[in-house]
Amino acid sequence: MGILENKARARLFYKYLSTVYDRVNPFIWNEEMREDALSLLEFDSEMTVLDLGCGTGFATEGLLDHVEEVYALDQSSHQLEQAYAKFGKRAPPIHFHRGDAERLPFASDTFDVVWSSGSIEYWPNPILALREIRRVLKPGGQVLVVGPNYPDNVLAQRLADSIMLFYDEYEADRMFKRAGFEEVKHAFLGPSYNTDAAITTIGRAPK
Repeated sequence: MGILENKARARLFYKYLSTVYDRVNPFIWNEEMREDALSLLEFDSEMTVLDLGCGTGFATEGLLDHVEEVYALDQSSHQLEQAYAKFGKRAPPIHFHRGDAERLPFASDTFDVVWSSGSIEYWPNPILALREIRRVLKPGGQVLVVGPNYPDNVLAQRLADSIMLFYDEYEADRMFKRAGFEEVKHAFLGPSYNTDAAITTIGRAPK
């Protein structure tokens, strides 16, 4: 388990990163990548959507181009403070929550879509979190998760494993299917200097 696959360490990490996150993020996760990922989902404007691990709201903003309101959750109060500054704390169309991916504060069968980008790599137990996502999805609901693709180089793999969760499409298949998802598929995307940097996995909750 990597050093940042620990909730307390991850919160501390984002306490400092949150102050520069929106300036650093475009070099890793940009609007073109976000739009490519959004194109993999089927949207209706009246869908109920959760942005899990919303951070400062970069993905939330993209989701609002497709639906009328978004529920957004993050464990980092510092990241949420940055999101509040951009969108406001309580006013729709965004409903912010502070919470844990492994214990989502929502009723079962609530959401049509659960989106999560840049969050799974910090989850201590990703299968448990994925099962929570399946619980809160409506039957037939869609999940999309963007995480870091496992590097090819052996030295890079060792470094990656020491920091946080990196995985390939075979591990993603295993995790999502163990969590109970169906129609699991993968796509790769990334910035121009590394077009396979991220792995995007989509799936559906059983009907």
